[in-house]
Amino acid sequence: MTDKHQHTPKPDDRSDNVDKLQNMIQDTIENIEASHETMQFASGEEKQKIADKNKRREEAIEGFRSEIKDEVREQ
Repeated sequence: MTDKHQHTPKPDDRSDNVDKLQNMIQDTIENIEASHETMQFASGEEKQKIADKNKRREEAIEGFRSEIKDEVREQ
């Protein structure tokens, strides 16, 4: 007996990866900027947590940029 609702995997469409990565970079930069405003009203421990998170965000941006370079090379 066959299942009428068999799911076939979608083809790997990477055509818009660079756009998606650029949007992710922009969103991450906006999050960093917003966190700077939040830090003005934060306590010492909260400021440190925000600073740590921003460091991870900056590392993520570097990763996104590296992925963009890889995508451009593959095109």
